[in-house]
This record gives sequence, C-alpha cells and structure tokens, in this order.
Amino acid sequence: MKFLGNKATVMPLAAVAAMLAFGVPQADAQGFFERLFGGGVRHSPRGDYPLPPSRQRPKYKPYAAAPAASRIRSPSYYTYKSDPLVRVDFSTLTAAPEPAMPQDAAFQPSSATGAAFREAIAGLDDYELYAEKDIAKALVAYYAANPDFIWVTSANANSRAQDAVRVLGEATSYGLTPADYTVEVPAAGASTGSADARLKELVRFEMALSARVLRYVRDAHSGRVDPNRITGYYDFPAKPLDMEGVLKTLTRTQQVRTYLESRHPQNAEYQALRVELESLQASADDEIVVDPKLLLKPEETSPELPKLLAKIARNLDDEMGGAYGEILARLATSEVYDPELVPVIKAVQKKAGMKGDGVIGPRTVAALVGTSKADKIQKVQVALEELRWLPSDLGSPRVFINQPAFTASYIENGEEKLKTRVVIGKTTNQTSFFYDQLEQVDFHPYWGVPQSILVNEMLPRLRRDPGYLDRAGYEVVNARGKRIPSSSVNWGAYGAKIPYGVRQLPSEANALGELKILFPNKHAIYMHDTPQKTFFQRDMRALSHGCVRLQDPRGMAAAVLGTSVDDIAEKLKHGHATEKVARRTPVYVAYFTAWPDMSGKVEYFSDVYDRDARLQQALDSTQAVRSPAI
Repeated sequence: MKFLGNKATVMPLAAVAAMLAFGVPQADAQGFFERLFGGGVRHSPRGDYPLPPSRQRPKYKPYAAAPAASRIRSPSYYTYKSDPLVRVDFSTLTAAPEPAMPQDAAFQPSSATGAAFREAIAGLDDYELYAEKDIAKALVAYYAANPDFIWVTSANANSRAQDAVRVLGEATSYGLTPADYTVEVPAAGASTGSADARLKELVRFEMALSARVLRYVRDAHSGRVDPNRITGYYDFPAKPLDMEGVLKTLTRTQQVRTYLESRHPQNAEYQALRVELESLQASADDEIVVDPKLLLKPEETSPELPKLLAKIARNLDDEMGGAYGEILARLATSEVYDPELVPVIKAVQKKAGMKGDGVIGPRTVAALVGTSKADKIQKVQVALEELRWLPSDLGSPRVFINQPAFTASYIENGEEKLKTRVVIGKTTNQTSFFYDQLEQVDFHPYWGVPQSILVNEMLPRLRRDPGYLDRAGYEVVNARGKRIPSSSVNWGAYGAKIPYGVRQLPSEANALGELKILFPNKHAIYMHDTPQKTFFQRDMRALSHGCVRLQDPRGMAAAVLGTSVDDIAEKLKHGHATEKVARRTPVYVAYFTAWPDMSGKVEYFSDVYDRDARLQQALDSTQAVRSPAI
C-alpha cells in the first residue's frame, strides 16, 4: 500500500519495529513518518535523532528560553541566467584524413557528393559559428560520422533547405522568435567567384542551417528555457532529444516541413493557443484601456470610471440594457462613482461569476474590461512555452488543475466530464507546477502535519501550551514510532528541527475533510476535501498551504476510480480505507494564465503568483545570449 508523496511500500509491523529499534537516522525517520502518515513539504535535516526522551531531555520548563527563531522556508525564485553559446569546434572535421581519390574526381559545381563535402570542410577552419553546447557537440559528431551535405545539392541550397528555412521563418506563429533561427541562404546559380569560395560558402551554410534547425527542434520539443532554473516551485523531468538522430531523419526525408512541425506538442490545447495567437496578431487594438489596478468605492472619484462604464455599455445584452441602460447613458461621463451606479456594477460582477459587492477593484476591471491585446499575446506566448515542458500527448483520462483559473477538471476521450472549483496555495505557500500519476484515494484520511506547518505555525503555541495537540485531536510520535503525549515534549527545546511527527486523526474537523486523492511527488501535494467550504465562494482562492482543495471531492474521487458518487458515499460509511486508482491517469498541477476550454476558446486569468513575469525574464535572458550569435 502506498502513501502520500512516496512510493515506498508499507512494511509489516514487526519489520517496522525492528528497523526503529536499531535507531533510525533523523532524515530516514522523518521520511518514514511521512510515508506512514502522509505530510506536506518535506524537511529532512541531517544528523541522527537525539537519545530517547528519558535519557536526553531535561525536565520541561514552561518558560525556558527557546532556540533562536527559525522557520522552514518555501522554495525561492531565481534570477535566470542562460548558458553562454560556445564556438563550434570544427577541428576534428577539418583534421580528418581525406580518402585517396583520382585527380579528376575533384569537386564540380554541379555535384554535392561526399567527396565534395570532404573538400569543402577546409572552409570551416576560421568559421565562427556559435551554438548551444549540446548542439555544437551534436553537430560535429553527426558530420564526423556522416561526411556529406544535407542541405546542398549541385552547388545550391536544395529543396529540403528551402523548406527548412521557410519553417524557421514562420516561428512567430508558434510564439517563437524567427531571429533565433535566421540563416542566410546562398544565392542560387553559378558562383561568380572561385570554386573554393563557393565551397566555403556552401559548407558554412550547411553548418549554420543544421545548427539553427537543431535549435528550433529543441525549442519546439522542450522549450527555450529550463523551468527548474526559474524557481523551486517548478519541477519537470528532462525531455531527452537525440539531436544526431534529428539530422539523420532530415537526411532521409523530403517531408521537412511535416517533420519539423511534428516536433511541437501535438495536442488540441497547443493548436488552440496557436490559433488564438494568430487571431490576436491580426486583430485591431482595443481602444478602451482601463487601469488594471483601479480601486474605486462608491462616491470616490477616478478618471478611469468613464472608460469602464463605456466598456460595460458596449457589452450590454437586452436584459441588462433594459435594466441599466438609462443609468449608464445618463452617467456615462461621470468620474464620480455615484451610488446609482452600484447596482449596475453589482449586476455585471455577478454575471461575470464574481461576488457582487459593488467595489471596483483589479479583478472587477479584469472581468469587465478583459485583458489588453498586448497582455493576451504575452499570456498566450507564455502558455505555448509552458506547454512545451509537458508531454506532447497529455493522456486520457487525465486530471488537469489550472491554478490561475482555480479549477480542476477530469477529462476523458476529449470530454470534460467533471469541472470543480479548487483552492490552491497562498502566495506564501505556493502550489508547485508539475505533473505526475494518480495513485490512490484515501477515505477518512489522517493528516500528517507538514514540518513547515508544525515549525512555522504550531510551535509558538506549543511552547506556551505543550498539551494543545492532545486536546485538539492530534497524535505525536517520537523517533522510534511510539505515540507519546504532546504535553511530555519540551517543545521549547526545538527550532526548525523537531524530531517528532504529528498527525491529525480522522474527524469532521480534519484538515483533509473526508477524502484525499494521492499522486506521488516530492512536494507532497495532493487533492483533498476541506471543512472550510466557504472558501469556494471567493473569487480569489489562493488560500491553502499548498495542496489542492476540491469543492467536489466525491465527484473527483468517483471519476478517477471509475465509479459513481453513490458508491463513494457508500465507501465513506465504512471509516478509514484506501483504494488504488486502477487506470493510468496523469494529473497536471499546472499554471496557465491563458488556457483553452474544451471548445477551443481561450480564457485568460490573473497571474496570482506573478510567474509570467519571471518566465519572461528567463526568455529575455535566453534572447540576450542568442542575439549576437552568427
């Protein structure tokens, strides 16, 4: 049986007791506790556990001075620095011995044979071509093993090269930058210079185009940046790419366009975002732009108000027009938020799915005015880049959580069979961006209190009131796996390294509610029920410690287990239990501020964690490195 965030199998109790009896290093014991009880953000300090309490701990002093205050910190964001380009070292090519050949087999301008290539590589002696380190390595390795042209035939760029250059030039349609892949194509026809000069021009074109094609394929396959170097909140496996294999394929095929385009993600969401980007780039700018940070209460004044009212008036339907058209016409130019306008604002807020409080704030502006064209383009370009980090085939069935939308969906055979509101992590306890596989559903679960919550939030109270956990429905376990009273622990003796585990027993007050849905990951993030149902009525739902709370946990559990909600209700009558997810079901704990619905219509969301700007910084860093490339 597997438990939260770990693939280890639960051992027989005798084996557990034997393991603990010999003394478990602190990091291993903490990992054991998390495997047994579940948990949140893992904390694995080094060193051994202290001796048993009876031998080590001094008599508890309620007001003893505690160690210096310390906290378990959340992952951080980094200043992204792209790796520098390197000069391609062609010396191994130019130094290779040439095979013996008859004197009359010298290069003829109408031929591009392997012999011609071997003669041409002398023109690479002083060639300064810069590329990413792995591309430079693959380029030399490929041509060392395959000394022949891919892109040149009969002393001219061939049709394969023409197709490749056209695809590279259309990079904008994928949210990429064409300048990153620019290659100067030699003029067609007989050279006016010497045969040697033409050979040099052709072989340099050959290498430049291969380098830029490899860059394009790699960017399409896995993105321009390494997301894990942007922040610890991103967690993506590497997407290996056989770059020598790419060049081998291009040598064998005449379907260059088809091949290069197939290197992009092949899912409906990527295609919908491409269509949206093309539409945005062709559309006219919206002349009404309202300050996105506007905050206005009744009887306050702002020059932004008339623009907001004009936007509302433009989008009135018959029902809203009949109810509020006269008020909007009469107060259209007012910069004072007249109380008469409050019902109008409340009505349009509710229509947009918001709480109708009548206060005009950033979320109201975003909902009523929408996102500007420039912002939409940036969001779509960011989303295209992020999709390249994911598998090309997203899988079916799958669970897709989009954090900025505060929603989770169960999708099967192209149909969204369930969509529910979610609560995600606070800005100080952000939910990570990663993907994994669903594993099991726990009914009436225990909640293993994460060390971060224990240290950052519970410890100050426990120092004042050590028996608090005993009264509040929690269990405390020491390093040997033995339950002990919370009141017996000298909580004042510990800072960020607490050698005890704490779990909350199943109950109506349990932080996980009546069930949780697990998928193993190092962040110990999972989906679960919650007793705090009112949070789902809020528009901004970044309110948890990092896990994903579900408004409809029974519906999601039924979907992933392939059963009915009634069956889930029946299972919940029988107390604590677990059930494996039988079908392979990927789960995406994703972060997209632009994302298409199932019909292909792209929706836009607020960047709750300000991650788009950080990704843009990484892209800008990459662009700065590539700009001077030859």
